[in-house]
Amino acid sequence: MKVKFKLNVIKFYLNLLLKHIPLSLEKIISPIKFHLESVNDVIKKSLSSDIPIINQISNHIISSGGKRMRPTLHILIAGMSGEINEVNHKISAIIEFIHTATLLHDDVVDQSEKRRNIKTANALFGNAASVLVGDFIYSRSFQMMVGIKNMEIMNVLSNTTNAISEGEVLQLLNSHNPDITEEQYFKVIQLKTAKLFEACGSLAGISNNNRTEEIASYSSLGLHFGIIFQLIDDILDYSGNASQIGKNIGDDLSEGKVTLPLIYAMKNSNKTQCKLIKDAIKVGDISKLPDVIEIIEKTQSISKVQIKSEEQLSNIKLILDKKANNEFKKILLNLAEYCVYRKN
Repeated sequence: MKVKFKLNVIKFYLNLLLKHIPLSLEKIISPIKFHLESVNDVIKKSLSSDIPIINQISNHIISSGGKRMRPTLHILIAGMSGEINEVNHKISAIIEFIHTATLLHDDVVDQSEKRRNIKTANALFGNAASVLVGDFIYSRSFQMMVGIKNMEIMNVLSNTTNAISEGEVLQLLNSHNPDITEEQYFKVIQLKTAKLFEACGSLAGISNNNRTEEIASYSSLGLHFGIIFQLIDDILDYSGNASQIGKNIGDDLSEGKVTLPLIYAMKNSNKTQCKLIKDAIKVGDISKLPDVIEIIEKTQSISKVQIKSEEQLSNIKLILDKKANNEFKKILLNLAEYCVYRKN
């Protein structure tokens, strides 16, 4: 009887552990592999230019191992909301172009030298070339929007691009300011990161001619995905493995970015610890990183941010619960869990 009880206890804790070991991304998205390959074909065809350096930089960043999370999300929500067709492949490519252009510009602004364990375009080709090719990719995305011939789709994408730019400027204004509030932090990430995820959802509904309330629910679904993605990125900057996440640990601190782990650490630490973090933020003092990480650990700030991401996961589950059961609904749930517990 005791042996059986022990086995049941072991089984219980093993099941609990497995709940937090999501499927690999490759396995999750395998059912839509054909559609993602079609998106890649659109990307390759649409990036061609007669100017060699444009092709070099474009190919460098597009083929540098990104997760294609935004196109994946758009394709899955399109499948759940109706059907997936060539328009969705084009929209996915446009979304990836907008994201890629922001990466090129971000790396210049942040003076980044590595992304996904590969040298950034600005490190290889220089700041000027990276900015200008970023502009080329932005403008190419707008050419493709016109080609779809749907004013509602163009309206969402143009407004999204503008909102992302506002988020980037707001983040720049907030840099090296240790007094940024949690509310201000969320405003930045909703514009800078979550807005494009939000567009992935609304555009899926629009492309399938869904009702307004349905489109709004898919937009909310994307928003929660985007917030999760940024929260986990911010967690990994203070707790991840540099070789896994593809960049140096503490990059946010060196750039003076006030993210949620730091906000919670300052809020829950003593005066001396709080001052140390504030001083490090003001000048981007990366030499204080070990001390900052120690304070983050002592204040359990990472677990507090993780709880925030799990709250967003709960919101996703509530939206999905109201949708009809199909294969895409299950994949979306698996993808959401992957995003919350990912390590890179």
